[in-house]
Amino acid sequence: MTANHDVDWDTEAVTFDDEPDHGLRDPEVRQAWADRLAAWLPARPADVLDLGCGTGSLSLLAAERGHRVTGVDLSQAMVDRARTKLAGRAAVFLVGDAATPPVGEERFDVVLVRHVLWTLPDPERALRGWSALLRPGGRLVLIEGVWGTVSPVGISAERLTGLLAPLAEDVRVERLSDDARLWGREVEDERYAVIARP
Repeated sequence: MTANHDVDWDTEAVTFDDEPDHGLRDPEVRQAWADRLAAWLPARPADVLDLGCGTGSLSLLAAERGHRVTGVDLSQAMVDRARTKLAGRAAVFLVGDAATPPVGEERFDVVLVRHVLWTLPDPERALRGWSALLRPGGRLVLIEGVWGTVSPVGISAERLTGLLAPLAEDVRVERLSDDARLWGREVEDERYAVIARP
């Protein structure tokens, strides 16, 4: 997860996978995310950087499709759970800040980020940094939203596409709110994915 949150993510790691869209324990929810990732990620095996990877649920789905995954999370407990979940697979997990991942000069075919960008103090800077981590022809897959109706938090699709405009020529928004299978329930707030190719 990210540095500016007041949440103790090491403590949260214990129950993090209890949320249907975190742990993907329900076969229908898991299949819904697997189907989306199949559409968003390259068909051939690729190098995927999963930022704010949490316990590695999306990393696992990517690895099952043959992708090589590098996951980064600020929480040691989250990284430990991800390493256990993906033991024996082509995956490496690092403790570090998603905004400035500790991957050196390594380049990736996909930078995958779910529910992280909205928490960062400078999302525009993070997007520039993430774009620089892509190989030619690579893509950003950003899953975000605006959660809640009383005191909503998040980043709207309109704002995110605006931030991406100077960085990417091809930006596609896919609404996710209307697919209850992804969340394990009906949702009324704004949830979406952006697939952007610089």
